[in-house]
Amino acid sequence: MEEYIFTATERFMHYVTIDTQSDPQSNRHPSTEKQKNLSRILAEELLAIGLADAETDEFGYVYATIPSNTDKQVPVICFCSHVDTAPDCSGSNVKPILHKKYSGEDIVLPDDASQIISTKDYPYLKDHIGQDIITASGLTLLGGDDKSGVAIIMDMANYLIKHPDLKHGTIKILFTTDEEVGKGTAKLDLAKLGADFAYTLDGGEAGTFEDETFSADGVRIIIHGVIAHPGYAKNKLVNALKIAGEILAALPKNELAPEVTDGREGFIHPVAVNGIAEKAVIEFIVRDFVTEKLADHELLLKSIAENVLKSFSKASMQFEVWEQYRNMKEILDQYPQVAAYAKEAYECTGLKVRSEPIRGGTDGSRLSFMGLPCPNIFTGMQAIHSKHEWIGVSDMEKAVKVLVELAGVWKRKS
Repeated sequence: MEEYIFTATERFMHYVTIDTQSDPQSNRHPSTEKQKNLSRILAEELLAIGLADAETDEFGYVYATIPSNTDKQVPVICFCSHVDTAPDCSGSNVKPILHKKYSGEDIVLPDDASQIISTKDYPYLKDHIGQDIITASGLTLLGGDDKSGVAIIMDMANYLIKHPDLKHGTIKILFTTDEEVGKGTAKLDLAKLGADFAYTLDGGEAGTFEDETFSADGVRIIIHGVIAHPGYAKNKLVNALKIAGEILAALPKNELAPEVTDGREGFIHPVAVNGIAEKAVIEFIVRDFVTEKLADHELLLKSIAENVLKSFSKASMQFEVWEQYRNMKEILDQYPQVAAYAKEAYECTGLKVRSEPIRGGTDGSRLSFMGLPCPNIFTGMQAIHSKHEWIGVSDMEKAVKVLVELAGVWKRKS
């Protein structure tokens, strides 16, 4: 690929200007109609590249096929990224800035001088001194999560179509909506996709490979107080909001909280509180790499809430638990070739593989348990969901090389 002119940067700079933020409060699919604006563009670009079946559906998913060009029977692999960006930080009017040959100095973002990206805060920047990087302007996120993955997959498709001498099996392309709000696979048609194995492009530093995620549950505590007119409330009123506050105050502070855990440590994390004096609701996410430990964390949380309620005899509560996703390694360990072939592709492109667990989830978590084993490949995205978000051009181009090589590895090994 030495003489290939990569298109990932140009594509990425365009894609991030299209507002595709998803909405966690919406019950629609996709949660925001504006996600479809990018989906339509991607389908049109795939058709222009030469993928004759490229299309987007009513849910904003994009499906496309790079046909096999070999007589060998090769499993069908899929490369997947999501078009939506996180609701954590504004994604409207994103203005990407290409910093040519980054000097290593602090980057003061022009639209808000208080937003400064430095090697002190982001040591990985040092690996990009003398290279091109992309940031936003200081008012918004950039959208590298996951428009970098989208751009990389599009560039890979462009390369394979233009270089039919590189033999490969059938390759499917999938772009999803609503990944950031946990609904990335909610309306996916697996039969229509028709893949045997998949890879998400939704990771960070070049060389990282992720085949393990948290297992995740959601928990809801509904507190029922006793309402009374505050002027005549003595010995009558039981304020559900105050009970919620005491439950939150009783949570572990030096363990089992995201702000004090890392690596393979799990946590209990309150994410929302709503209510009035009569009724209050606390929403939690519970995470651990060992699925069985989720029940232990939930038992602890329930006991904390029950102990608080002992001081409020007239109050009651409901404790609800639901599954969100599970550690994809439970599935991927049954198909070791999926990770092995990816790692071989990394090494063939000169990258040292660093396997890391994801302290979160991806579409790959759900895809794996839906019957499509799916680990995660790097894109280079950094400081995601923030105004400090940045990405190295060289990382995106390395990822394109990995995908092209991976297509060849599957063909050679079949």
